[in-house]
Amino acid sequence: MVRVALDLMGGDKAPTEILEGAKLSSSQDKKILLIGTKHALEKAEGFGKVEVDDFLPMDVKPTEVIRRKNSSMYVGLKLLKEGTVDVFVSAGNTGALLAGATFVLGRIEGVERPALGVPVPSTNGFTILIDAGANAHVRAEHLVDFAVMGFSYAKILGCKMPKIGLLNVGEEETKGDETTKEAYVLLKKSFPENFVGNVEGHDINTGKVDVVVSDGFSGNVAMKTMEGTAKMILQTLKNKVDSAGILQKLGAFLMKKVFVELKKTLDPRTYGGGLVLGVNGLVVKAHGSSDRFAISNAIKVACQGVQMQVIDGIRGEIKRVRDSGTHR
Repeated sequence: MVRVALDLMGGDKAPTEILEGAKLSSSQDKKILLIGTKHALEKAEGFGKVEVDDFLPMDVKPTEVIRRKNSSMYVGLKLLKEGTVDVFVSAGNTGALLAGATFVLGRIEGVERPALGVPVPSTNGFTILIDAGANAHVRAEHLVDFAVMGFSYAKILGCKMPKIGLLNVGEEETKGDETTKEAYVLLKKSFPENFVGNVEGHDINTGKVDVVVSDGFSGNVAMKTMEGTAKMILQTLKNKVDSAGILQKLGAFLMKKVFVELKKTLDPRTYGGGLVLGVNGLVVKAHGSSDRFAISNAIKVACQGVQMQVIDGIRGEIKRVRDSGTHR
């Protein structure tokens, strides 16, 4: 049974939608431990509970998590560190979660900067986007670390020989700033058989690569642009069907199953959240605007991460790359 700690106070829609997400996800194959204030926990029947008297608002400075040791986020990370739970899920402030996870859990040996890895939809099923928002400024060596972690994550999710691309403004090796140019050389050396070179934003969802490596600023912009585009497509489709004639509506009815699957594929809530990769513990970051459906899926991601032993896989991949200097 997977033991999940859930930050009831993290996110724009906390605690109501977080609690409802826990209820949606409740089943015999997992044990959910809710961490929240006394008031937030009043209606949380049927769950384990840990009461705190503090929580971090969404606009908090990231370093506050280290000082506020009785906040729901810090307590959740501490429970994970102590082995009381197997995974911690939060929709709270990304910077605070990263800082807290790094401070409380520590970094995996060989990783200087943990990063946020998110599976986004592609024609191949998924593409791992890393970093999706944890590190706005990075060095070339950090991008190599991200590639190693994303590569390992993709393999764990079922991709046997993941292809890696570096997010850039053009495909040519000479494109980009000094950091991306240096990272290109390092990635080519570290992953001679897997690194395909630079990729652009429109390549993320096409299946050209299985892992897209980026700094957190660019990666987060790319991810949220995809989410906005998906919402636009779904809303436009709905509006066109609503304003269509009887024959078109009949055709839409006959294709209802296709449209349901399309919505499921494009809806960012389906993917629940990303993993904070590079720390000594499994931490899932749900989107700050997560509703109950997204939280339920974030818990699903958390359980899958535990079952697939993501952390052990990343440790092994980091060691192999560091020991050999190249990936084999």
